[in-house]
Amino acid sequence: MDGFDPQSLLPLPGHGFMMRQLLATALLVAASVMIHAFMLTWLVQRTRHWPRLAEIGYLKSSWQMIRIAWWILVTHLTEILVWGWFYVAKGVFPDIAAATYFSIVTYTTVGYGDLVATTEWRILAGAEALTRILMCGWSAALFFSIVSQRHSRDTSEGPSRSG
Repeated sequence: MDGFDPQSLLPLPGHGFMMRQLLATALLVAASVMIHAFMLTWLVQRTRHWPRLAEIGYLKSSWQMIRIAWWILVTHLTEILVWGWFYVAKGVFPDIAAATYFSIVTYTTVGYGDLVATTEWRILAGAEALTRILMCGWSAALFFSIVSQRHSRDTSEGPSRSG
């Protein structure tokens, strides 16, 4: 039996290229985290002094939650564009429209399969999907935290129910 070469199973053209992929992945994840940290910190600071829920009523409170959701979506879309720009810069896709579409489909883990990254950059798509899971979890935690804090301020000042 001829010697088995595990390298033959990988569609990657060598160790140097794999190291560049890992470095690119690390930088894209870092960029996503930095964008997310900046925007979520800004949102926390902006909402810190919003009036209590009981003071503004349902419609105004809903409007505030809508604005938070919009800013979180802008944050995610910015991250998607960063990944898309990288795909174009590396020639994975011919234009920003295709790259952004692929990035949205990958980031949201929908994965239609109508566009596929070039063989040597396919591993990056999995990293983008994993990054999305982390960033969406972080966004959901922030949203919950803001609502909880605003609600707890409403209930903490009410009459005691213990007795």
